[in-house]
Amino acid sequence: MPIIRVEMWPGRTRDQKRELVKELTGSFVKTCGGPTAAVTVVLTDVEKEDWGSGGELCVDKYPD
Repeated sequence: MPIIRVEMWPGRTRDQKRELVKELTGSFVKTCGGPTAAVTVVLTDVEKEDWGSGGELCVDKYPD
């Protein structure tokens, strides 16, 4: 049972997330095989203040 995990900043709509899950699942099945129903996708929204990159908090690095 493959699990695809995506961590991203908040702000995507439910429709965008729905499409992302569909596309990731389809790409996995096309590339690796197996039934669609066996693929699990977990989306996690992470606030910029809880994400660091290059030694900086992303809230400082990429202010709104």
